[in-house]
Amino acid sequence: MLGVRPDAPERPAAARARPRSDGDAPGANGGLALDRLAADLLRPWEEAQKILLAVSGGPDSIALMLLASRWARAREERGLAAPLLHVSTVDHGLRTGSGAEAEAVAAWAKAAGLPHETLIWNGGKPKTRIQERAREARYDLLCACAARLGADVIATAHHADDQAETILFRLTRGSGPGGLAGMSARFFRHGLIHSRPLLSCDKAALIAYCEARRHDFFADPSNCNPAFARTRMRALLKLLADEGLDRAALLRLGRRAARAEEALAARARAVAADVTLQSGGGAVIDMAQLAREPQEILIRVVAAQILEASAKSGPLRLERLETLAISLRQACLDGRPYAATLGGAALCLDASLRLSIRAEAARRARPKPKQKDAENR
Repeated sequence: MLGVRPDAPERPAAARARPRSDGDAPGANGGLALDRLAADLLRPWEEAQKILLAVSGGPDSIALMLLASRWARAREERGLAAPLLHVSTVDHGLRTGSGAEAEAVAAWAKAAGLPHETLIWNGGKPKTRIQERAREARYDLLCACAARLGADVIATAHHADDQAETILFRLTRGSGPGGLAGMSARFFRHGLIHSRPLLSCDKAALIAYCEARRHDFFADPSNCNPAFARTRMRALLKLLADEGLDRAALLRLGRRAARAEEALAARARAVAADVTLQSGGGAVIDMAQLAREPQEILIRVVAAQILEASAKSGPLRLERLETLAISLRQACLDGRPYAATLGGAALCLDASLRLSIRAEAARRARPKPKQKDAENR
């Protein structure tokens, strides 16, 4: 039986945590409303067998753990199938106290009736792009853990504020509609389903839920470090909100971009089926027909074949794809051959305007200069 104790275990003194409320905190009623929404928020999990919950100890992931455990217990009490839940905390080892925080999360998971495992990022730590590389390491560790446990779903506690920051960040980078759509609530990562069930919940509601449940959580000091892009996006968002580009506006932009992305992706799939003359082991595309499509469709069809030929998960640099599309279209208009490489694939347009896309041949390594024998030095 899965359950949650109303009071959390005492936290270690070495860990930095937000103080626990001794009673219902402001916003507690609003926080407890999440329990009533859990059935809708977690409905995609009903068919799962085992779910790995990524819990760092912040209010977002603690709220996810509490919601998930209560939801699973409620289903069991009603005689309904519930997936097995397992909690993992990634200790990046990037700051003092991270190990103690992981130990506290283990105790909280135990109180909720859930097994827990700490995943440690061993080895040397990067000096640059720290958050990006830490994120890559985190998902590598989580995916490996999920595979070892036989989990089919990895769940993270990304929320509406995270979504707005993501959209703003991608907007500043000039992303296309796919990027401006923000994070997906459900997608595949290394053959596993990555679920983000809290994207419709704002951070304040998740904090209120933890406080209403009188449960401790940790405040990550890196969230206030201006050296990180996420922190700068939060500061920028506050400034833009005064001009009307607030969280609600960014989320609205994300929904509209997602709608456009869905339509463009569907059109690209339909066109690809018509213009692809050969697939498997490389593709051959009728560029005379594809060149008549809008540039966005041309880019998507060619990009999909590049990724398939190179066996890469992507994404490809949009600027390079745009340059390639312009060159391909011009070559078609001129009726001349064209060749290029991109993303590990070789592209070759012949005089009949057939475009072949195949994996790029491996480059030969330069022979190392021979070293003289010691006696000849």
